[in-house]
Amino acid sequence: MVMALQWYPGHMNKAKNQVQDRLKLVDIVLEIVDARLPFSSRNPVLEQIIDQKKHIIILNKSDLADPKVTRDWKINFQQEGTNSIELDAKHNKGLGQIKSMIRSELSEKIERYENNGVQNYRIKAMCIGIPNVGKSTILNRLVGKNVAVTGNKPGVTKNQNWLKTSIGIDLLDTPGILWPKIDDPKVGMKLALSGAIKDKIYAPDDVAIYALNFLETHYMDQLQEAYGLTNADIFNHTTPELLMNLTQKFGYRDDYDRASRRIIDDVRKLKLGRLTFDVPGEFYEE
Repeated sequence: MVMALQWYPGHMNKAKNQVQDRLKLVDIVLEIVDARLPFSSRNPVLEQIIDQKKHIIILNKSDLADPKVTRDWKINFQQEGTNSIELDAKHNKGLGQIKSMIRSELSEKIERYENNGVQNYRIKAMCIGIPNVGKSTILNRLVGKNVAVTGNKPGVTKNQNWLKTSIGIDLLDTPGILWPKIDDPKVGMKLALSGAIKDKIYAPDDVAIYALNFLETHYMDQLQEAYGLTNADIFNHTTPELLMNLTQKFGYRDDYDRASRRIIDDVRKLKLGRLTFDVPGEFYEE
């Protein structure tokens, strides 16, 4: 397993300070996470900053996640006192829930506006999240045009911008912000597997071995079906040996990095089906 990951690019530190400064300007925070990583893709630094502010957790990329585990996470967040929504922004599914959830969370404030005859009021929301959770795609869908830069790699958005929607909500976009040090190697592996961390930062065989080990434990049938494996292939070998055997099976000879990158790519492209790498309760038990 790899060591803890550590970095802090200057633009991320600046963005964190701007989030803190501008929090007083907004009514609510939309915290966007990867539905495959509902815990690991939450930035603990931002969680502390927004602690006293009304906020909603948006489980984006729900089309990639295990639907049963997504339902479990929604129940988990609700028990902790935070409402959540599952979305597939890429395919424009579920975005209608955002306005209704915001209105529900801010019902007292909206009622005061309406009782006082305030017209054309606009709700101000801040969008936060780590890189590559699909934040810009959600913003573009809500605004109705491509106003936020998107890309299937971390670190695309660099500045904070106000965006106006047609549903009475002004959105403050913020850059994806990672925290200074990821102490839990498993969290680092999950972020790498999802694409939240740039590929050059980690060793692909570390991530592939982590993925295979997790799949053996939680998604054995999908692992066997994807790669034509028998019980003997798995139970008679350690996980590193399984990676070596798959390297041969793929026809890559001794190119373990190439085989590792293929496994990572297969996970990201649903070759092994819809997967969720965070299990409710496991973090709290630790």
